[in-house]
Amino acid sequence: MVDHKIGIDGISKLRPARRGLLRAGLSSAFALGAARTALADGGMPETDWDKGVGGAVADTTYGQPVAAQSDMKRRMVAWLTRDQTSSISFTPLQYQTGIITPSGVFFERYHAGRVDVDADKHRLMIHGMVDRPMIFTMDDIKRLPAESHIHFIECPANGGMEWRGAQLNSLQYTHGMIGCAEWTGVKLSVLLGMTGLQKSAKWILVEGADGSHLTRSIPIEKALDDILLVYGQNGELLRPEQGYPLRLVVPGWQGNVNVKWIRRIKVGDQPWFTHEETSKYTELRGDGHAYGFTWPIFSKSVITFPCPEMPIKSGGGVYEIRGLAWSGNGKIKQVDVSFDGGVNYVRAKLQEPVLTKALTRFTCEWRWDGKPALIQSRAMDETGYVQPTQAELRAIRGSNGVYNNNAIQTWEVKADGSVNNVQLA
Repeated sequence: MVDHKIGIDGISKLRPARRGLLRAGLSSAFALGAARTALADGGMPETDWDKGVGGAVADTTYGQPVAAQSDMKRRMVAWLTRDQTSSISFTPLQYQTGIITPSGVFFERYHAGRVDVDADKHRLMIHGMVDRPMIFTMDDIKRLPAESHIHFIECPANGGMEWRGAQLNSLQYTHGMIGCAEWTGVKLSVLLGMTGLQKSAKWILVEGADGSHLTRSIPIEKALDDILLVYGQNGELLRPEQGYPLRLVVPGWQGNVNVKWIRRIKVGDQPWFTHEETSKYTELRGDGHAYGFTWPIFSKSVITFPCPEMPIKSGGGVYEIRGLAWSGNGKIKQVDVSFDGGVNYVRAKLQEPVLTKALTRFTCEWRWDGKPALIQSRAMDETGYVQPTQAELRAIRGSNGVYNNNAIQTWEVKADGSVNNVQLA
């Protein structure tokens, strides 16, 4: 276990932590408490569903969520943007039970609204510094060797409203610009190889087919590494809001480079410095200047139970703290949890699978005495980078930022079990 400090250069320094580990498994007190509750309630309740015949096979040809999950929906903040066709919705992370975000609630980000593309007419052109410029149909792409990988996509504005202080009392609104899915498609390197990259090729420009024609510059090293041209998500074709029929998935990098409805890739010898990578999506420093081309998502985590939408309803006792952690630089190596606002930490248990550039579940046993508490989680990835506090991040980048806020989140648990979003000085 480690504690940490962020240096003036932004590099995380590690030092020994001040407390030991909790046991990996939940205590017998937790299991006994659940059993006693059942006995106190008088045993098994009467039911109606075991007295007759249920619904017929295929009476619904596409399965629907259970009624108990009716509150699991994407939500938006009406005042966040001036025009809802250039806006964002938020994933309900508080209700997500595993590392895979259901396709139907995966967050949305549009620059010119959701477009309905005819897959039969859609084309992908690759041109520029290549020996053989080519235009691909969707049938051409689907004939190529396919791969499936689980990765998160996070908008760099996730948590952006929290830079100057706690704004919204909701996990969904503070951290919901993220989702994790199984993506199926073709490695971009396969198509670039077919076109024949020229020796001077150093960058690619990717462009979407929506009305904004969103464009971003990506270095050729990343293009030849793990980028996917994706047509499938979570076992089905991409949904329109996720870029049907074809999108880019750039593992571990800011969501805005994961261009949807992708139609064009140009190969060049330098970046293009487009609107979305100059006036937008730049990371401010403390002196007001902006860094250029900061793509990776750094270590981040958040506790999903308890949280504002998922309070504690049964009073003091033993609870399982649950949360999600992620890093664009690889696998999560460890997560520590604090119950006193970061004074002391205990090690959480990482739940398998622990995958690179994907959401990772963590859990931790908590014996709550019913008194107010300040709970936090702190993630470290396999590079050794440790998630910073809000104060440490502000010391480096000031308080006027919008993007890439990966600071530790603090939830205030009150004596009645309700939970508030707070920031510590």
